[in-house]
Amino acid sequence: MTEPLDWYEFGPVASIPRQSARTTRTDAGQIAVFRTVDDRIFAIPDRCPHRGGPLSEGIVHGHKVTCPLHNWVIDLATGNALGADDGCAGRIPVRIENGRIMLGLTRAKAEVPGD
Repeated sequence: MTEPLDWYEFGPVASIPRQSARTTRTDAGQIAVFRTVDDRIFAIPDRCPHRGGPLSEGIVHGHKVTCPLHNWVIDLATGNALGADDGCAGRIPVRIENGRIMLGLTRAKAEVPGD
């Protein structure tokens, strides 16, 4: 059975430029929060499944990010590697409340600092 989520405030949507990312550290590690050109917000662990590259430093295109180290393309909605590559970065549930980004984490992954 899955643990219930607690929702932690990351900060305002406007704090992330379009086609860019910001990060936050949690007990579970670094999380990258992405804003796409169409203002969708996604959150995934900031670690490429290939060699651990910082996905937050990659190029955001559509609803994907390309890892800056070895060009793996990761689907932001699922965390899955696309194309011939095989792996999954994982995903963090996100919701928007009054223009602010909320991250869904279990208590074990908490301690998300606000902006």
